[in-house]
Amino acid sequence: MKTTLISDTHGQHRSLKMDSGDLLIHAGDVSSNGREEQVVDFLDWFSKLDFKHKIFIAGNHDFFFEHAAAMRIKAILPDNIHYLHNSGVTIEGVNFWGSPITPWFNDWAFNRQRGTEIKETWKLIPKKTDILITHGPPRGILDRNTRGLAVGCDDLLKSVTKLKPKYHVFGHIHEDYGLVTKSQTTFINASVLDDRYALVNDPVSIDLF
Repeated sequence: MKTTLISDTHGQHRSLKMDSGDLLIHAGDVSSNGREEQVVDFLDWFSKLDFKHKIFIAGNHDFFFEHAAAMRIKAILPDNIHYLHNSGVTIEGVNFWGSPITPWFNDWAFNRQRGTEIKETWKLIPKKTDILITHGPPRGILDRNTRGLAVGCDDLLKSVTKLKPKYHVFGHIHEDYGLVTKSQTTFINASVLDDRYALVNDPVSIDLF
């Protein structure tokens, strides 16, 4: 399955250059400030891309998805897109699960306090998850900010270490874009923007299974 991974487009999606493929995954922050018109424009662009399957989650900038009623989200969501919110989907026998939740920082969308509160979200990840998509990274893996601090989620790391998905895709920390394999899991920070919101990183291409 020819797969392309992106994250943190922040409204600059129409400047991205991508080939066609079987699957496209966006790991959140589709908008710059979460206004509905930005989300609608993203969905229009995303739905028309030449990929057989498309999955996305929201991120901490995507306030629309946090505040809008479920029926409103459903009304603007194109039929050929899978939107995951602490939920999963199975495509061609591959199990995906996605969440927008990140540790608390400056009262952004989908923030949860570290520890007991955020742990409740990671308990929802199914045991048979092949591809995990979260907006934020696990602690110590592609999560270094410009000050060199590891700012990922400790409890997410514990869950991933236990569940061992084939891939864990995320973004959020723009400055630590890249790919690394640890144990049985390949971790991918697919942020296409850098810490100054310049479009500098290429979409990541992989072959799933």
